[in-house]
Amino acid sequence: MQRLLLGIDRFSTLVGQAFAWCIVLLTGVVVYEVFVRYVFRAPTSWAYDVSYMLYGTLFMMAGAYALSRNAHVRGDFLYRNFPPRRQAWFDLVLYILFFFPAIIAFMISGWHFFGESFRQNERSMFSPTGPVIWPFKFLIPVVGGLLLLQGLAEVVRCIRCIRDGKWPQRLSDVEELEQQILARALAIDPEALAREMAETGRIPGERAGDEHTGR
Repeated sequence: MQRLLLGIDRFSTLVGQAFAWCIVLLTGVVVYEVFVRYVFRAPTSWAYDVSYMLYGTLFMMAGAYALSRNAHVRGDFLYRNFPPRRQAWFDLVLYILFFFPAIIAFMISGWHFFGESFRQNERSMFSPTGPVIWPFKFLIPVVGGLLLLQGLAEVVRCIRCIRDGKWPQRLSDVEELEQQILARALAIDPEALAREMAETGRIPGERAGDEHTGR
């Protein structure tokens, strides 16, 4: 079962990291538009459509990836102090009551939204070129399916945590600076950690220049 969970994590990661390159394309489009607009006084007729589609694609296709890393924002000032079993019960109830109904409704409405756009061969009204936008809308049900798959994996994790009393392992590739500090504080004497941070200005074992990246 753990292999299956990590396999779903890897799939979500693959999709999220592949579409993360949209930010590079988006940056290039914006830079090009600003350059030709203010240097040559010749703004493009397509940059706006391309930029919002790229941003929307990046935002949506990274959703399952963020869920696989437990990275979505939440107000956890109480949750973080709960024991693992109580955290798992909270997550399980919220997944059942809110997450799955919302995702299923999102997929159904998104499919109808895409279907109507496809039948009309809908085009953008925001620029003279009017590019077709139904392929962009097709991402809505696709994203719903990705989130549904990752959500099922998270529910299994909740059930296993309730049974075992600890959270199963999940993939990780980026660690917040706060988590590094807490990990080091648990591993060594807090006073020694404070002295070393005061002397060096960074966490023991951290590479110079990493202070602002959290990596």
